[in-house]
Amino acid sequence: MSLRRGENSSDDEYNPSYDDTIAHRRKRRKVYTQRSPVGEEQLAAVAQISPAALSAALFLPIIAVLESDVHVIDPDSGEISFEQYMEPLLVDYSRAVLKAQSTHSCRDSITGHVTHLMSRMEAKRILDGLTKSQSESQIDASSALLRRKLIVNSSPLRNFILSKSTEKDATTALTPMPTAPKAPPVNPVVLTALYNIRTTPFSSSFLSRLLGSQFSDKQAVIASDWKTRPPWVYLMDDIHDHYVFRQPHAEHVPRADAPIEYSSLRRDHLPQVHELLTRAFWSGIDVTDSLQYSPEQCTIVATYKKMVIGVALLSSPQETYITYLAVKPGFDNAQIATSMLYHLISLNPHKDIILHVSTTNPAMLLYNRFGFKAEEFIVGFYEDYVESQTRGSQNAFRLRLRQ
Repeated sequence: MSLRRGENSSDDEYNPSYDDTIAHRRKRRKVYTQRSPVGEEQLAAVAQISPAALSAALFLPIIAVLESDVHVIDPDSGEISFEQYMEPLLVDYSRAVLKAQSTHSCRDSITGHVTHLMSRMEAKRILDGLTKSQSESQIDASSALLRRKLIVNSSPLRNFILSKSTEKDATTALTPMPTAPKAPPVNPVVLTALYNIRTTPFSSSFLSRLLGSQFSDKQAVIASDWKTRPPWVYLMDDIHDHYVFRQPHAEHVPRADAPIEYSSLRRDHLPQVHELLTRAFWSGIDVTDSLQYSPEQCTIVATYKKMVIGVALLSSPQETYITYLAVKPGFDNAQIATSMLYHLISLNPHKDIILHVSTTNPAMLLYNRFGFKAEEFIVGFYEDYVESQTRGSQNAFRLRLRQ
């Protein structure tokens, strides 16, 4: 609401001759202001002012003018112009800003220049310059960092002063934590019962969780070999014996012996079979479809304590082609491949068996012992499967066992 000469600002009296359109007119005048320079002695004196007092000093001129009853009124319109209203505040506000900047200024250790916190207008001017000068794709790292800081903190000087004036004194007093309640006494009967537990039933043990569901696969076992001792088994025995020797007073679990079992392919064998074939040949091998073509006649899997150590596969009973024959590292030179090939041939009597083997594969000697004969030499048979940098040959022999 505007104030006119000779009128009271109170709403108690109503003047019907008052024209309400006068209140909406604002006359702008061009006012020239001059900032009062601040000397070094004044800056030194300002440095002694606390942040709280400095924050209050910024708003004292505005409060003083708002609380005063003396206003400059435009004689033409009878109103207070914006320039006349703000003119007494500009000089004091400029002094307050200079004082705040000088109080919180510091000297850069690298350049040696005196730096101060930016005001809101300075930050906006720099931010607008960065936005106009460079696009988003061409801006460098330092400019992008500066622009992001100015966007987050658009008025560093004001935010710093307000945070200093509103922060509370942190207390250094420490309060002790409440004492923990004493644990109830242990029942000796329960403790004795727990100590008397020496073994865990297999159905409740962690081993049963690792192995998963148990199969009654004794009927599917083709053969069991208790005599063969692969190098991996000897290594595990040596590790166990070394631990017993180094820890004579510890409780030792006797190492159970197990045979090498030969059985047909089952679905729970597939993850280990795929890993074995990937390491032996190439990646991407999937033999899941072997479960659909008479696996009891065309597949042989060698296992040791639920671990797949070898696999031999035929394509189908009608097309007796050996697709894969592999043994896990650590179980080689133990006649496991010989046993798997023997059982595979025994399950498919009176049928010719065909396979391809690399010219540098030592398994050529194994196939010769069973009577396989070379029928064809194929150049580049494995070039689509084996990388050219491998040491093995990409050429292959086509072998046939006539029965």
